[in-house]
Amino acid sequence: MRLILPVGLIATTLAIAPVRFDREKVFRVKPQDEKQADIIKDLAKTNELDFWYPGATHHVAANMMVDFRVSEKESQAIQSALDQNKMHYEILIHDLQEEIEKQFDVKEDIPGRHSYAKYNNWEKIVAWTEKMMDKYPEMVSRIKIGSTVEDNPLYVLKIGEKNERRKAIFTDCGIHAREWVSPAFCQWFVYQATKTYGRNKIMTKLLDRMNFYILPVFNVDGYIWSWTKNRMWRKNRSKNQNSKCIGTDLNRNFNASWNYNYRGSAPESEKETKAVTNFIRSHLNEIKVYITFHSYSQMLLFPYGYTSKLPPNHEDLAKVAKIGTDVLSTRYETRYIYGPIESTIYPISGSSLDWAYDLGIKHTFAFELRDKGKFGFLLPESRIKPTCRETMLAVKFIAKYILKHTS
Repeated sequence: MRLILPVGLIATTLAIAPVRFDREKVFRVKPQDEKQADIIKDLAKTNELDFWYPGATHHVAANMMVDFRVSEKESQAIQSALDQNKMHYEILIHDLQEEIEKQFDVKEDIPGRHSYAKYNNWEKIVAWTEKMMDKYPEMVSRIKIGSTVEDNPLYVLKIGEKNERRKAIFTDCGIHAREWVSPAFCQWFVYQATKTYGRNKIMTKLLDRMNFYILPVFNVDGYIWSWTKNRMWRKNRSKNQNSKCIGTDLNRNFNASWNYNYRGSAPESEKETKAVTNFIRSHLNEIKVYITFHSYSQMLLFPYGYTSKLPPNHEDLAKVAKIGTDVLSTRYETRYIYGPIESTIYPISGSSLDWAYDLGIKHTFAFELRDKGKFGFLLPESRIKPTCRETMLAVKFIAKYILKHTS
């Protein structure tokens, strides 16, 4: 299927040259105390720092690993300021453009065939959704749940019995545009679920008893922009009133203690968020688990992010997360940490995870996939399959647990 864009939009898009990141650096700093944390915040006021971890300046705190990108022009001044204040730092990436180009380190197996070992652009993903429906008509159906600000379709793939209403898991990938390994996992999951049904005992049992709703790319406009114009783009592409800044962070746009920079004009103000929340509400009787996939930092998170208060079933969530991370590590010994968002990563409000939990889905999880910062958002393609294989083990465990322990 070819995507037809309005002529005006094509002209505007083509007029903007893709952003290059030559000799831009990514620093990792660990502030030892609040004074040093404040130094980083001050540097962010006078320099353009793109925070990779945590996601925004105000989250920076003492004893936290802080990763940020800085332009070639400003990197010397940043380095001098860190040296003067005797702050411990390392340079994770010396030339960002080089790393962006090195990300594509897997050769295409067979031209024209959908590759699960490569990153796929939006056009390829749309074609793949059609291919999966054609190949597995009894098992895969595609539901258009809405459209984006730029009028791209939002597709959910349903895997399982077409008409039967039974327990279901809702999964989304790619809510943040630059986290490419996330949509790669959603594609891998659909591929493995369909391919191994009838061969793999666990997958067969799961699909015989439950359905999976998979949203392969939540933030379609942002994802397209990250491929065509700015590899480091995070948000969607909506215009903000009274601001030149484009985009809303969709994972701050949910009605869960909504209050954050780039959060949008109101909870669910964004077309993408609205489409997802409407779909989940309309299938609330079925959906027993909500899982969202992000990168990076190797964590398995559960509510809450907007409060330090633990959810009533936190012991159960912690148990599932502990076993899930243990199971994940059995394949390649990849270590994940787990816990509530607020204390494990940093406090956030307006997240999809907290919203789904408060709506009544009592098992909600967020994966922060590989790695821990060496590559950050630029995980090489050669790491896609190992990441997906180990993550699949954890997801299958969670699904099996829910099948057994929820009514």
